[in-house]
Formats: sequence, structure tokens, C-alpha cells
Amino acid sequence: MGGYELGGRLGEGGEQDAKYVEIGRNGHIYDIECLTLLEMFDIAHPRPPRPEGPDVISSTIAEIGAELIDFRRDIHAHPELSFQEFETTDKIVARLEAAGLRPQRLEGTGVVCEVGEGPVAVGLRADIDALPVDDLIDEEFRSTVPGVAHACGHDVHLTSLIGAGIALQKIDQSRPGGLGGGVRLIFQPGEEVTPGGALRVISQGVLDDVPEVYAVHCDPNVDIGKVGSRIGAITAAGDTVIIRLSGHGGHTSRPHLTEDLVYALGKLATDLPSTLGRLIDPRHAISLVWGEISAGHAANVVPSEGILRGTLRCLDVDGWNQVAEVLPELVDRIAGPYGVEVDLEHRRGVPPVVNTEDQVTLIESAVRGELGENSVQLTPQSMGGEDFAWYLTHCPGALIRLGTRTPGGITYDIHQGDLLIDERAVEIAARVFTATALKVLDRDR
Repeated sequence: MGGYELGGRLGEGGEQDAKYVEIGRNGHIYDIECLTLLEMFDIAHPRPPRPEGPDVISSTIAEIGAELIDFRRDIHAHPELSFQEFETTDKIVARLEAAGLRPQRLEGTGVVCEVGEGPVAVGLRADIDALPVDDLIDEEFRSTVPGVAHACGHDVHLTSLIGAGIALQKIDQSRPGGLGGGVRLIFQPGEEVTPGGALRVISQGVLDDVPEVYAVHCDPNVDIGKVGSRIGAITAAGDTVIIRLSGHGGHTSRPHLTEDLVYALGKLATDLPSTLGRLIDPRHAISLVWGEISAGHAANVVPSEGILRGTLRCLDVDGWNQVAEVLPELVDRIAGPYGVEVDLEHRRGVPPVVNTEDQVTLIESAVRGELGENSVQLTPQSMGGEDFAWYLTHCPGALIRLGTRTPGGITYDIHQGDLLIDERAVEIAARVFTATALKVLDRDR
């Protein structure tokens, strides 16, 4: 406390506010009634400033910026599908080892790596898998694998987390006393499939001693240098629904002698989404959208088999659980009058990502410290799913939207082959990851 002096009015206008306090050089609080206020505003026990200075993160990341871009381009050119990320895993391990870190391979694919000494204070997560789509970008680093592309920005996520790991390692080595705790880097496979690789990672104990966890996700609707954030649900729950019908077919001139499977399929396709909205509170925003309807091959033949495939989404866990209860009965009710046999497959996917308030506040503070006061904007809740949700059922945390759009440029969309990301996002995300980890560590010092 040496060197700190405070004298003055903490507030004005009320008897409780009109208190004078003074902290002498010996650190004693002379007005004991103000102790609570002092603790609240962290005046009584101020934390020492970072010894390395305010620009250490940006300068450290900048030193390896060109290398990170090259690494990201290599990953982009050689994408791998969910749970097949073997070369990607090898490259992550090799780069972390080159930085003097000791990464550990997860079962199958994926990597976990700790920076710093002592109990783990925070986890940082990046996903590493690609999508089964053609890469349509006209760049020298476009995908070399037909039908596979990093069209969701996972190449940016994993590269920026490597950058954060390298930066944290350098700070740990240069800061007196080191980081003061451990940072766990989690490179997760299989995010693009349901119920997601997060469950596989968690089952291996990766989160057992992690008190809080953070992630970023590329958002081409947000300009570079800004992030989107919100407290509470930031994504939706997402499931897969598959309905298979079978029944006696026949000639279309005699539908009364068949079980008219196509008609039953059509009723399910139209009535099931609309009826769900009447059985469940509309504030849950249930959305059932079909991606495939298939039956028959001839105009004059009533087929004996048909199938519906689609996705079911909703904004909160309560609605997600209610749908699971009512869906089987509702499908039978709609298809029942037509005599067809129904096989319903409801593949539970992921719950919504629900950001916790304290962690949102912390990561927003880290972002503003790195990117400026106006760098954080409120983002709407997405109807997309993200298996980072499973992490937040184990510990508090937050996911934010990383701006990847060049200001004034084209607005792309994720999961599309033409997605083109402003590569400055790599360094920015690395800075955000690093600053967030240091915020947690300095808070707990």
C-alpha cells in the first residue's frame, strides 16, 4: 500500500454518501464505515499494474503476426473434417512445442496445452474442424481438398489460440513471478457435428479443474476490430429430426387401396412445424425447417418409403426440453390417420450457449483494453448452434463474436464456400484471447 493516499468525498447528496476517508501511507483506513465501499471499488487493496506495460500484448502478437498468417493459410489449404483432424493436430502440436510448450494430444484428435505454473485459472477454447463444402475463394491458399473447406473460420480460431499461447509463454517468462497461474489452451475437434466434439473433450477431464472458460467465433456480419457480445443466450439449441415412413404402395389411380405415403409425408412436412408453434409457448421460438423430403421415383406410383430430414432449433433450454417431450406424440397424431408406419429419429444436438454475466463483463473489458472503448457491440442471439454450450454446463464462461468483415466490403456468410475473412482477425483474436487470460490472472492475484 506504500505510496497510496486518498482523501475526498465518495459521493454526494445523501447522508450515507457524505463520508470522508483517508488512506495513509501505512495503509490504514481511518473511517471504518467506508470499508465496504472501499472493497467494492477495489481501493482498499489495489492490484499492482502489469509490470510489462500496457502494449505488451499487441507488440508480442505483432512479432509473430506474419508467421500466424502463414500458419492459418496452411491450415486453410489443408482442411480436415470432424474427428479426422490428424494433420491439423500434428501441426498444432509442432508449433506449440517449438515455442517451448508441452502440448498433450487428446484421444483421437485435438490438443490441450497449459501455459504458466500453478492451478489452472482459465480455459481458452478453439475448434479445429472444417466443413464438407467446396472452397470457392480465389486465393492461393484455397483448399486443396475437394469438397472440404474452412468455411466457418475455425482456421482463424485455432491459429489465434496458438498465437495467444506463444504470447502468454513469453509474458510468463518475462514477468517477475510468471503469470501467477495456469492457462489451459483447448483445441477441440468435431464442432461441426452433433452432439459435438465438446462432449468428447469434457469426458477426458479437460474441464475438471477449469473455473471459467472463453471462446471466440468468427462473424462476417461484424467489422474487423469489433466484437459482438451479449449476456445470456447467444446461440440457439439445435437438433436433427429424421422421419422415415413406410407403407403399402400402389398405383396412383387407386390411392384408396394404398396408404398414400406421399400425402402423409406432405402433411408432416407442413403440419408438424406449424403445430409445434401452437403446443409450445411462442416465446421459445421453436423453428423446424426441412432440408430434405424424398419419396418415390415415378409419377404414377405411390411409393412404399419416404423420408424427411430437418433441423429443430429454439432459443432456450426449457423450450428445447419441451420439444423432446411432445414431438413423438405429435408425429404419431399427424401421420396416424394415413396408416403408415412412422420411425422418428430425434437426434439431440446442443443446448444454447448461455454466457454468464461476470465472464461477459471481463472479456468485454479485455476487448476494450486492446481494441478501444467502442470495439464492443451488442449482438443478437443467433439461431445457430455451438457445442461450446456444453462447456458452460460445467463452468461459467463466455463466447463472443469476432468481427471479420473488411469495413465497406462484402458481407459473407459462414458455412458458404465463398467466405473470405479479413486476415487481421487472426492477430486481433490472439490479442483478445491473451488479454482475457491476463484479466483473469490479474484479478485473482
